[in-house]
Amino acid sequence: MSSVGTRVFVARLAGTAVFDPIGDQVGRVRDVVVLLRPKGAPRAVGLVVEVPGRRRVFLPLTRVTSIDPGQVIITGLLNVRRFEQRRTETLAIGELLDREVELVDGSGRATIVDLAMEQQRTGDWHVTQLFLRRVEHGGGLIRRRRGETLLVDVADVRSLAPTAGVQAADLLLAAYEDLKPADLADALHDLSDTRRLEVAAALDNERLADVLEELPEDDQVAILTGLGPDRAANVLDVMQPDDAADLLAELSTEQATELLALMEPEEARDVRRLLEYAEDTAGGLMTTEPVILGPETTVAAALAHVRRQDLPPALASMVFVCRPPLETPTGRFLGAVHFQRLLREAPHDPIGGFVDTEIEAVSPDAGMGRLTRLLATYNLLALPVLDPERRLLGAVSVDDLLDHLLPTDWRDADTEVTDKAMEDAMGEVDRG
Repeated sequence: MSSVGTRVFVARLAGTAVFDPIGDQVGRVRDVVVLLRPKGAPRAVGLVVEVPGRRRVFLPLTRVTSIDPGQVIITGLLNVRRFEQRRTETLAIGELLDREVELVDGSGRATIVDLAMEQQRTGDWHVTQLFLRRVEHGGGLIRRRRGETLLVDVADVRSLAPTAGVQAADLLLAAYEDLKPADLADALHDLSDTRRLEVAAALDNERLADVLEELPEDDQVAILTGLGPDRAANVLDVMQPDDAADLLAELSTEQATELLALMEPEEARDVRRLLEYAEDTAGGLMTTEPVILGPETTVAAALAHVRRQDLPPALASMVFVCRPPLETPTGRFLGAVHFQRLLREAPHDPIGGFVDTEIEAVSPDAGMGRLTRLLATYNLLALPVLDPERRLLGAVSVDDLLDHLLPTDWRDADTEVTDKAMEDAMGEVDRG
């Protein structure tokens, strides 16, 4: 058992591995749940632990036997029911970090950088101290430096309750910097509406675009509309065109039109093209930015293109070979070169010498039934979409197809994709 009086700084717990009594890792700490009380120190009641499957569960601190650098040891079994924050609960990392508080000595205001919790003789954990950074000069006889840090007792601040101003999110994002976009999206989904928007606004455009693609549609719309038109357009510019089109389709016509007018012309052009197609067709599902190269491109250059970090794995599985222009709609489509074939050829050879000209292509009005059957029959991760003149318009990847086959709330960790749900989905495919 952690010894009474042990001080644990909350922000340092983020990402700490959680182990059961026999030493098996069961998850990682993502947050600490505290109860803010009108009188007395806030009480820490549990940890939010992320277990396999990206599910976040509640672990009572009464089940924690040890908190040491790099590990938390628990007793018993985890309840794998998804954590849902109650109205009286506050997330220490998600909601208290960066919160502005007023010091009772009248020396000004400060933001919370970290919180220290200690175990009491009763076994309860209380938040006893705050690590703060000043945000303004004091008004007393002693002049305080802006940015000065200090460690104070909880009783030395007037209240931990939220203020009316906008709360920063720098420290929260620092605690979550190691998260993949899908995991950060889960963390945002668990926050209150106000805090979710504050955190989203603090992300850079590329990171926010990646996170938006992993959020449920209602969260996507709430964040995008809350950012303001100019920032929202900048984020849409760096999203994959098909994801941007899907998101704009959820907005009102007036909102979508305004954002398209603010986007970069080339990006807006691709999105407008996609919005012309029904969402359950190849045209509505495709991305306009697969890897497209000319036949004279060397194997070494082609491999450099598919190694791009921002390229989804499904689209990195093949290179589409076309005559100029190489932006969609391209010149005449010649075929595709699969990634494995690139690995077998000499680096200086042109890819035009071993193009797969037999690869199946689809028209933009092809339904999900045809797309599913072709991907499954030929073990492909992407399909080219051609117009009647055999110009490449884009590519449908298997992940985009799955997004439309699965239930709309499949990202929710509590949603079980049952056999019946998949049978219904495949029934729709068969009718498509």
